[in-house]
Amino acid sequence: MTQFNFQSLPDLAGQRLMLGFDGQTLNAELKHLIKNYRTGGIILFRPNIESADQLRRLCMDARKYALDQGLPDLFVAVDQEGGPVARLRKPFTEFPGNPHMKTLEDAREFARITASELSDMGINMNMAPVMDVAPPDVDSIMKDRAFTGNANRVSQLGTAVIHGLQRGGIMAVAKHFPGIGRTVKDSHFFLPELDAELSDLKQIDLVPFEAAKKAGVSGIMMSHILYPKIDPDWQASLSKTFAYDLLRTDMGYQGLVMTDDLDMKAINHDMDTCIQRIMAAQIDMALVCHAGPNIAEARDAVMRYLENDREMFESGRTCVKRIIAAKESFFG
Repeated sequence: MTQFNFQSLPDLAGQRLMLGFDGQTLNAELKHLIKNYRTGGIILFRPNIESADQLRRLCMDARKYALDQGLPDLFVAVDQEGGPVARLRKPFTEFPGNPHMKTLEDAREFARITASELSDMGINMNMAPVMDVAPPDVDSIMKDRAFTGNANRVSQLGTAVIHGLQRGGIMAVAKHFPGIGRTVKDSHFFLPELDAELSDLKQIDLVPFEAAKKAGVSGIMMSHILYPKIDPDWQASLSKTFAYDLLRTDMGYQGLVMTDDLDMKAINHDMDTCIQRIMAAQIDMALVCHAGPNIAEARDAVMRYLENDREMFESGRTCVKRIIAAKESFFG
């Protein structure tokens, strides 16, 4: 692993970003994100994937290029939950998804095979498992993506997936903290609200995330949901109350914390505001998953806050130390 310069503002800023891009090769756009923006990670979607050979070449080339630029190895992430959210399709193994996992062996088999296939491609992070609890009496937005059962059952199956992925060399990211299983609107298109007290979340929704923490999950993704009885002003992904006070301090989670995609419609703030909130909450990584002006705006905002706010510079170095430690633990 490259010796990291914790005094370099561009490097500190870039490691806080996980970015999407257009194309299926190490093209000029992707080189720009790595060389000039110093990005800490990239995330892949269906348009980035044509075949196994192409995907392997893309991932390996991007990771090597980062190292050649004096950067730590890249996070190369993908959403491979199975079912409706699986970026890798045939010839990769297609699983029916979390609602169809009935036994621990089902979960272990999914994790073992998925880890092997992702690792073979050069992918090192899976934005899975979904740890949301979807009650049967709610028309949950997550009903086709969540494990079936109560919080304890979700915890059992989810931690089996976490252990299996990470034993196979793939960093697991539990989502969507603090739980969106009781929401009915899609944060890709709306800002959903969940009118729950913190005591309600602790009784149900937070149980699987506590289990994920105990299982050593590499990352936790924040939801874009507004919980007005807990933080009336900011959705969880922009909320110090949720990311720092609840997840870091109260629950004691020491792994990576990241936002969901800041390009979603649930984010009704400009990018500068988003980055200010993310850095104040000491969220490690901001996801901007689609090519466009939001990427440049996010990077510029991180640079500006690191340069002009001493407290954000120091907390930012702490976040990047956590990112580098995670990379070293998985990539050596």
